[in-house]
Amino acid sequence: MKRNPRKVKWTKAYRRLHGKDMTQDSTFEFERKRNRPERYDRNVTENTLKAIKKIDKIRVDREERHITKRMKGKKAKEQREATKELEQSIHMVKAPSVLVKEPSLTLPTKVKVSQKQSEENRMEE
Repeated sequence: MKRNPRKVKWTKAYRRLHGKDMTQDSTFEFERKRNRPERYDRNVTENTLKAIKKIDKIRVDREERHITKRMKGKKAKEQREATKELEQSIHMVKAPSVLVKEPSLTLPTKVKVSQKQSEENRMEE
């Protein structure tokens, strides 16, 4: 069965199209195959090996920035989704009659417990 590679999630074309992989990075041009014989010079080879290390470091830094940029809003998005889900399905957590009596249960709120109250609760248990 033929499929469009831009729609199949594991293909390189899909990842490029949806911004999952870095495609515009100039450091990828250094990895191209070259099928022509090359004369080697010791100085040029030494400089090239030094440059490879620098280029590799640059590529790693760019990849890290790319990943952090993609994951930037994930935590806030998850929080919004959790709040929305809780608002929509609060009836599953609490009975509707309790929600009518106490409207404070509709959204989660933080409760401050004083040190004395927590100690009294421990002694009762």
